[in-house]
Amino acid sequence: MNNTPKGFKSGFVSIIGRPNVGKSTLLNYVIGQKIAIMSDKPQTTRNKIQGVYTSNESQVVFIDTPGIHKPKHKLGDFMMKVAQNTLREVDLILYVVDAGEAFGSGEEFIIERLKDTKTPVFLVINKIDKVQPDDLLGIIETYRTKFDFTEVIPVSALQGSNVPTLMEQIVDHLEEGPQYYPSDQVTDHPERFIVAELIREKVLHLTREEIPHSVAVVIEQMKRRDNDMIYIGATIIVERTSQKGIIIGKQGSMLREVGKRARGDIEALLGSKVFLELWVKVQKDWRNKSTHLRDYGFKEDEY
Repeated sequence: MNNTPKGFKSGFVSIIGRPNVGKSTLLNYVIGQKIAIMSDKPQTTRNKIQGVYTSNESQVVFIDTPGIHKPKHKLGDFMMKVAQNTLREVDLILYVVDAGEAFGSGEEFIIERLKDTKTPVFLVINKIDKVQPDDLLGIIETYRTKFDFTEVIPVSALQGSNVPTLMEQIVDHLEEGPQYYPSDQVTDHPERFIVAELIREKVLHLTREEIPHSVAVVIEQMKRRDNDMIYIGATIIVERTSQKGIIIGKQGSMLREVGKRARGDIEALLGSKVFLELWVKVQKDWRNKSTHLRDYGFKEDEY
């Protein structure tokens, strides 16, 4: 933008880490609203989620990548490719770890990949509310011996502790640059994508261990009706007939609860009343089929 003020800083920041360390929670806290879904099951994030933080002095574009892990299927391969490609595209990497988890092979796997990049890396130790303050020094020391981090910043993304300090340090490390997005834009994803993710989040919350991450959501229709209510029709995709039964529930009770909870978040997102209609469809082994991955929004050529 031509009217970017003098001294304005901007840049792209990747958030990486093992599954379930709180990357999406951190992104949502910084942006101030839910754009990345949260679940205590690993592998919640599947696509790069771009969150945009804008102040008078800076704009930081965050990319929340899928958790880095050893892939087990085609969807896993896709997610790993997304995460690793992102490391080459950004100005700064936030490597998020869980303070309550011991350093292990998963961390070694990620750090080996970080050694191939010339991008500055911040170590963000999340969930510090789960450990004693005295234990933090030992955690920091363990990671310091493994990699030369540009900064080490302990935070609690859930509570917001020390997140303002993290943001200050991020902006300090960015160069002067343009404002890429309008000040009121918080993500580059279309509303349909976020609506689908909010529905998927409710499925993960309500079904717990019964449904693994073999769920996709496709928005079939989204339009504003004459009464100013937004109609949304969405299909929940599962891999097995037994999973379909679980999501529908006894006399449709589970599906109704998914719809009720999702509708609340969607109405807050869209600022309008929503009529949400949900269906469930079985697509066997879709995570291993390239055509289905493309149909459900996992497009390799975008990365």
